[in-house]
Amino acid sequence: MSVEKGDCVEVEVVDFGSRGEGVCKYNGFTIFVEGVVPGDILETEIYLKKRNYAKGKVIRMIKASEIRQEAPCEYFNTCGGCQIQNVKYEEQLEFKKKKVESALERIGKIEDFHVMDTIGMEEPYRYRNKGQFPVQINNNVAEIGFYKMGSHDVVDTRKCLIQEKVSDKIINIIRSIIRRNHISVYDERKHKGVIRHIVIRTANKSKDTMVVFVTNGYDLPYKNTFIEALQEIPSIKSCIQNINMMKGNRILGLENRTLYGERVIMDEINDLSFEISPLSFYQINSVQTEKLYNKTLEYAGLTGDEVVFDLYCGIGSISLFLAKKAKKVYGVEIVEEAIKDAKKNAIRNNIQNVDFIQGKAEEVLPGMSEKGVTADVIVVDPPRKGCDQKLLETIIEMGPKRIVYVSCKPSTLARDLKHITDNGYSVGKVQPVDMFPHTTHVETVVLLKKK
Repeated sequence: MSVEKGDCVEVEVVDFGSRGEGVCKYNGFTIFVEGVVPGDILETEIYLKKRNYAKGKVIRMIKASEIRQEAPCEYFNTCGGCQIQNVKYEEQLEFKKKKVESALERIGKIEDFHVMDTIGMEEPYRYRNKGQFPVQINNNVAEIGFYKMGSHDVVDTRKCLIQEKVSDKIINIIRSIIRRNHISVYDERKHKGVIRHIVIRTANKSKDTMVVFVTNGYDLPYKNTFIEALQEIPSIKSCIQNINMMKGNRILGLENRTLYGERVIMDEINDLSFEISPLSFYQINSVQTEKLYNKTLEYAGLTGDEVVFDLYCGIGSISLFLAKKAKKVYGVEIVEEAIKDAKKNAIRNNIQNVDFIQGKAEEVLPGMSEKGVTADVIVVDPPRKGCDQKLLETIIEMGPKRIVYVSCKPSTLARDLKHITDNGYSVGKVQPVDMFPHTTHVETVVLLKKK
């Protein structure tokens, strides 16, 4: 027996969905309910009915799950940032392990593999070194915070428990100045107004901070007022205006102006230093990045004689880690600005056995192969959509002894692993790393060996 819209039924939550929603079964029929966790027994009212599933909202909690905790953030039920903050942390780590296992079994059809326990954090709060805060007018009042789940409506946020503490102070200062002076705020629907986003970046080791005003145009009203107020915070070393006059929801434009302080801030991972600009790609959890990169280096199994390709290399952070143990590293990245940053980082760290090449990896690799360059190890760290099919075929043609796949999305990881394992490789080790506590996202490092 199924359910209909408006029905109220008693269910038990049996699993998490991919976005952290609760999965319930009612006579074999699937019902998704937000804000609940496995083990909860509740009464739910059906508000959406489809052929194969329904969605419900909580009417009454009959029995709370043993893995449930009180979410410490006051915005948990409205902000879309942390989907599983109401789950005990050790259970979050187990959920992420199972998420990877499920994807490899269900999507990858891989049989012989073992997923290690997820590497977690000792202190899973205040870990984000980058915050992107949309600015919006609601009921004639300027608000700054994060979007509600599945919307572009801003939740006005005074404190975020996963951002660096200095972010709270900065955002509250900026909000106060905007409101007090009735400063123009961007309207995404009308493509009018000035201040679009506030972006804050913090170096993990030094705690040096950069504040970026993203504006729809070259004018920043009350610029000096903002600067004077922010200079009261000693850790702020850089204040930038980023100009973005494009329609749509892209956050940063391509042009930056330094309002005061430095153009960049510096951070360190292990003994390597990196330059961070407003446009730099840089992992948002510095503590876990070190663990992730060390695991990547371990799986690469370098002895000093290997030629390594690092594909989707970004600003070269993984490449430089690998270069310390390899004979030669080639970093390949399509984004020109990222390659420029990578070359600067190599010079800054006095690493000379790495070359950075700008272009599509699936086009660069065949050209290198024609020149007689072979790869002993290939590392790939693609975006969420995974690897290009042509790139996978090119990697297999090059035939490296080992492939290390770093993934931020289990489903596309599993899809790509299926193609690789169908073509002469076996899965060696699978290591999830919790880069994003209290969210459903998980980073995974996989070692593949040539059969």
